[in-house]
Amino acid sequence: MILNYIWIGFIIVALIMALVQLAFFGDVNVFNEMVNALFSNAKTGFEISLGLTGVLSLWMGILKIGEKSGLIERMSKMVAPVLSRLFPEIPAGHPAMGSIFMNVAANMLGLDNAATPLGLKAMNQLQELNPAKDKASNSMIMFLVLNTTGLTLIPVSVMVYRAQMGAVNPSDVFIPILMATFCSTLFGLLIVCIKQGIRLWDKVLLGFIGAMVLFIAALAALCSHVSQEQLQTYSTLVANMLLIGIIVFFVVYAAVKRVNAYDAFIEGAKDGFSTAVGIIPYLIAILIAVGIFRASGAMDLMIDGIRHLVAMTGLNTDFVEALPTAMMKPLSGSGARGLMVDAMQQYGADSFVGRLVCTIQGSTDTTLYILAVYFGAVKIRDSRYALPYGLMADLVGIIAAILITYAFFG
Repeated sequence: MILNYIWIGFIIVALIMALVQLAFFGDVNVFNEMVNALFSNAKTGFEISLGLTGVLSLWMGILKIGEKSGLIERMSKMVAPVLSRLFPEIPAGHPAMGSIFMNVAANMLGLDNAATPLGLKAMNQLQELNPAKDKASNSMIMFLVLNTTGLTLIPVSVMVYRAQMGAVNPSDVFIPILMATFCSTLFGLLIVCIKQGIRLWDKVLLGFIGAMVLFIAALAALCSHVSQEQLQTYSTLVANMLLIGIIVFFVVYAAVKRVNAYDAFIEGAKDGFSTAVGIIPYLIAILIAVGIFRASGAMDLMIDGIRHLVAMTGLNTDFVEALPTAMMKPLSGSGARGLMVDAMQQYGADSFVGRLVCTIQGSTDTTLYILAVYFGAVKIRDSRYALPYGLMADLVGIIAAILITYAFFG
């Protein structure tokens, strides 16, 4: 229901903005730009979904091998002490536990191509347990918020963009991103736990959260003593080895258990193909609304207004130039990446704004995209409080990114 209001709101605001520009400024091109954005984003939505087909088929095939061999069940038992408390609706030993664990691990290592199909697999398994098939369950909401907060330990893609844009030290935003994304994830986890009545004082959860804090602090301290060349080399090597390692491990384990890995892969790949096709209408709906909102000039007007308000308070307005990326991030991943690159082109990769947009880009994930894709794949119509809680966590991550970037580079 909330998505419906937001979708309609984007379109109505864009139309009003276009009419104002035509009536008062004589801008006859605004409707042409909106129409171009409409068709361009519809095409983009289809291409993204089509591009996901191969990846979904690959990883859902690999996961099916894990299911048939019993590996997923073993993994779910390993992570059960923590996940059983965060997802009390999931029965002990259910394969969704293993899929959730693998999705979170892939996100933490910046393995986006692996994280999405793993997440979709987990969402389909959660839907099997959902008594109200058109309404998001508590487990679905917890899983979605953990995804939208996007805890990332190795932001490889951001560092690659910085290197391409000529940054002297592309990895200098590594620690700020790590700190900002941790703030977003921790906040999202806490507010959903409170909403769902999950006991935060449970010793297992307290130990888990404390271990996360210590691990992030230790990793940040370690990486601060590593050169940028070593950091990028090791990050890429670890990510690639992990991807190949997962595939080889699943296949070898199936062979040891005498499971027909090929037939299992084909069965899972078929599910991946049908899932990718089901995503198309939901993704296109979101992207066309965002596209015409941008093309109408509503985004620029919003940023100018914020800059004026911030200036009136006497605060530093340097961060305002990065707000388009911050505001686009929850809406469109590709749009946020485009705005990030545009800011680095305009202000320089090593400028305050250039570093800030990169930190924002890595601080959280694309909430509306993830909600549309994950809930759309299982035909959830009532997302309940998933969207506002995801957006609140995004806001915390963005605010943390701004404050931390001031502390490091301001």
